[in-house]
Amino acid sequence: MGKPHVVVIPYPAQGHVIPLLKLSQNLAKQGIKINFVNTVFNHKRVLDAFGEKVDETGLIHLLSVPDGLDDGEDRNQLGKLTESLCQVMPTQLKELIHKVNGSDDDKISCVLADICIGMAIDVAVELGIPTVGFWPAAVLQLAVLLKVPKLIDDGLIDENGKTYPVLL
Repeated sequence: MGKPHVVVIPYPAQGHVIPLLKLSQNLAKQGIKINFVNTVFNHKRVLDAFGEKVDETGLIHLLSVPDGLDDGEDRNQLGKLTESLCQVMPTQLKELIHKVNGSDDDKISCVLADICIGMAIDVAVELGIPTVGFWPAAVLQLAVLLKVPKLIDDGLIDENGKTYPVLL
């Protein structure tokens, strides 16, 4: 078995790419090989912003997959972007993983994906690759998000987020 080899996949929105890129840089400093997979649109933005400064170790490889949107479409419409990603990402990611594993002695040992792009985790599980979910925002946000079903079950909010007074 060779070096640990991690595929890192951020959700393609502000506040998601940079935290995972910083984590990738720290992992690379520990000798871990990284394939950082952005959408084509964000791949170009990362290259424009960082150029060769992305990786000082030689262990980070920047890769890209299409997001399914046409040139000129507004990628700030997160609902539309997410819907498009759900349609194209699974197939594109499987192809990329097979290509990387077929051309590299160090097979992918883990997929580290932004929780907001859960289909990447589903693909890794399907391919038998261990996964790690990453949440780039405040942990309180994640805790509240994970408790929404219980709040609904307990009758404190409805499915639309409307709150109900608690009678003591």
